[in-house]
Amino acid sequence: MQVILGVIFHFIGGFASGSFYMPFKKVKGWAWESYWIIGGLFSWLIVPPLAAYLTIPNFTDIIKQTDGSTILYTYIFGLLWGIGGLTYGLGVRYLGVSLGSSIILGLCMVFGALIPSVYYNIFPKEGKDTISMLAGSHWGLIVLAGLVICIIGIILCGKAGTMKEREYQVSEKANPGSNQLNYEYKFALGLFVSIVSGILSACFNFGLEAGKPMADVANKIWKAVHPGQGEFLFGNNVIFVVVLWGGLTTNFIWCMILNARNKTFGDYTNKKTPLISNYLFAALAGTTWFLQFFFYGMGASKLGNGASSWILHMSFIILVANMWGFVSKEWKGVSKKTRYTVIAGVFIIILSVLIVGYGNYLKN
Repeated sequence: MQVILGVIFHFIGGFASGSFYMPFKKVKGWAWESYWIIGGLFSWLIVPPLAAYLTIPNFTDIIKQTDGSTILYTYIFGLLWGIGGLTYGLGVRYLGVSLGSSIILGLCMVFGALIPSVYYNIFPKEGKDTISMLAGSHWGLIVLAGLVICIIGIILCGKAGTMKEREYQVSEKANPGSNQLNYEYKFALGLFVSIVSGILSACFNFGLEAGKPMADVANKIWKAVHPGQGEFLFGNNVIFVVVLWGGLTTNFIWCMILNARNKTFGDYTNKKTPLISNYLFAALAGTTWFLQFFFYGMGASKLGNGASSWILHMSFIILVANMWGFVSKEWKGVSKKTRYTVIAGVFIIILSVLIVGYGNYLKN
């Protein structure tokens, strides 16, 4: 039952993350940097402490009493993850929700799942999965097999992206202006920022590992009040507050630079745009973005913060993002071969999720 609940929580979190960019598409008349940072203020500054306040009494005391080095490392990983989050937005902007999310989160899943297990193989810690454990156990080999299969699916999605670009180029030459709705589709630039994002976004998982002493304290306090009721579902909420400070720092600085460079500070008060709806949609996007972390923490409390949780969570995000990609007609006008290629990639990712879930079942 614990495994089933963990998978469900990760699916809800994945749905939130895979869906968060859709409200941004409803923002009218604002530059990317303007709506991105308004959403970010909700994602990284407003909602996280609110969630911690509602779930962890006196969470600020836990942060104050935590060793300074723990806070520092958690914040630094948040800074690095913030660059990944920033380039995630750019990757989705240039590749679309479907393709951008597949490439970014695929790389993120690989690095986020494997690097911690390699680290704990060198510096063992009780309760942490190591690469030796994964490679030396039946359940671990199944999880690794699921990861390999997922990578195959991601490669197919990437191949579909290159096919899409070629077809758009041919169509544009034959009928100039025919792909006006896809004017921001830039595969080479999008691929570059997606690779950067995929690598650095994995730092969020490292931030959770660095800040785990805070979650342990929250878990201990909760279990003392609720004996015999298992692990605390919301222990990670206190870590999110610190990790997301780092994400806010990176994104705020860059968006302010872009506002100054592009002279878009006026967006925030431009009465020629639908200001109220713009702020509401940006706030909705930012809040939805945070919900992925909220439910990731709940899923991890059932499955652990190890490789399996990370793989499941990332896979669900990829699936949902591809669903929205089809709903919003990002693959409109491509050939059947291209469409079937991306569909095959998505189905392979679904298969990888089932395999990883089965590996978790055997472990538990």
